[in-house]
Amino acid sequence: MPESPIPPDSKAVPVAPAAVSPEADLDIPPSPRSTGESIPAPAPAAPGLWRGLRPLLLRLHFYAGILIGPFILVAAVTGLAYTVTPQVESMLYEHQLEVTPRRTAEPLAGQVAAAKRAVPGGTLLSVTKGAGPSDSTRVTFSKDDLPEGYTLTAFVDPYDNKVLGKLKTFGQWLPARAWLDDLHRNLHLGDFGRNYSEIAASWLWIEVLGGLALWAGTVRNRQRLRHLLLPRGGAKSRRRTLSWHGAVGVWACVGLLALSATGLTWSAHAGASIGKIQDALGGSTPAVTTTLPATDEPAAGTGGERKDVGIDAVVAAARDAGLVGVLVITPPADVDSAYTVEENTRSWPEQQDSVAVDPATGKVTQKLDFDDFPLLAKMTSWGVDAHMGLLFGLANQIVLALLAIAVIAMTLWGYRMWWLRRPTRAEGLAVGRAPARGAWRGVPGRVLAPIMLLAAVIGYYVPFFGLPLLLFVLVDVAVGAVRRRRAGVTA
Repeated sequence: MPESPIPPDSKAVPVAPAAVSPEADLDIPPSPRSTGESIPAPAPAAPGLWRGLRPLLLRLHFYAGILIGPFILVAAVTGLAYTVTPQVESMLYEHQLEVTPRRTAEPLAGQVAAAKRAVPGGTLLSVTKGAGPSDSTRVTFSKDDLPEGYTLTAFVDPYDNKVLGKLKTFGQWLPARAWLDDLHRNLHLGDFGRNYSEIAASWLWIEVLGGLALWAGTVRNRQRLRHLLLPRGGAKSRRRTLSWHGAVGVWACVGLLALSATGLTWSAHAGASIGKIQDALGGSTPAVTTTLPATDEPAAGTGGERKDVGIDAVVAAARDAGLVGVLVITPPADVDSAYTVEENTRSWPEQQDSVAVDPATGKVTQKLDFDDFPLLAKMTSWGVDAHMGLLFGLANQIVLALLAIAVIAMTLWGYRMWWLRRPTRAEGLAVGRAPARGAWRGVPGRVLAPIMLLAAVIGYYVPFFGLPLLLFVLVDVAVGAVRRRRAGVTA
């Protein structure tokens, strides 16, 4: 993801979730294939909390995997595609992005003027000055005929003021990245489509933590650690598939939890709740103040506009204040506002210092250093940039791609295990049965009550966890009632 700020309203959940597992114990005997009866909940060999929790966790993991699996799979596939955007952009837009260094660059004001001539009727939003001598200058405009959230960017050769081309951009995402970002975030379905990625992110951490707990309780012999981390061989297809599902999940768990957390921070519903909590803890991202102090200086010109030292003097002031790398310059919103200049280096170590500059004097009125950001704000920035593959360059992209492939594989392995549990002698199409109902009865009340309370609280703040969970419960209760009625009629 080349170095550019997060586009507005970019709530994507880049790669996503864990997978489907119809069981989590290598030592569970295969389900009866001839009768198609339900998988019995394992009888506890000895009293203990885990013996009561395991059947409940197994049933939740199963249903979440089966029903949330499609959302997880789509998010992983689209996230995998998103990981290659830097290379795609370099190939598609090389002419607009790269220039041949020749001599001293022209003044930035001249470059902006050339861009304005190329975009008649546009309103200047920002100017991005590249960090290296081979980088073009980006001049971004808003226009009435563009889709919501999109802008038009002119790319200018800083050595001769030649406009190299114009592209429709989303924030500072170029068209290819904007298209893939939209695909991953909402499947090009707008606000409604964002629900799919939020469901995936909301259940990812549940599936990961539940799967880890089930898998960790699987092997109870001297080779426990080896079997947890490495898949088993053997001829039994279902057990071999489960072994791969569990072992890959262990290796991927940390990355998947990080993806879930960062994806939720920019989701539509849970993200709003997380933002409020972050603000309450004093961890919101700060910004420089652009409102200028009152002054007695007379306005220049007949139109009452204040004097403006120009964009080149503003950049020079920002450089003198210590700003380096890629700079994004935003012009004043009105006669009472300052220029803002922000560093935009989102690779490690990040450079996100910013200054406000008085257009009348060219003096810095405020500076904000990234080092002074609250820790939560820094962690949010690092997490989001890592989620998008920006923080550690190519290595970051490779890790994200491997996580996406792991999710895809685990999801497909989960569905395969479900298929292998199907009754082979049943008439018509049959699939594997779920773990036995009523598992909650085996959980002590002193444990079940806090679990239900915690689920309610999480469901309130993460609604796309809470609503599907409530739906699971209601459907499960309804199915149980229908089966009991049928059993009574039969009897």
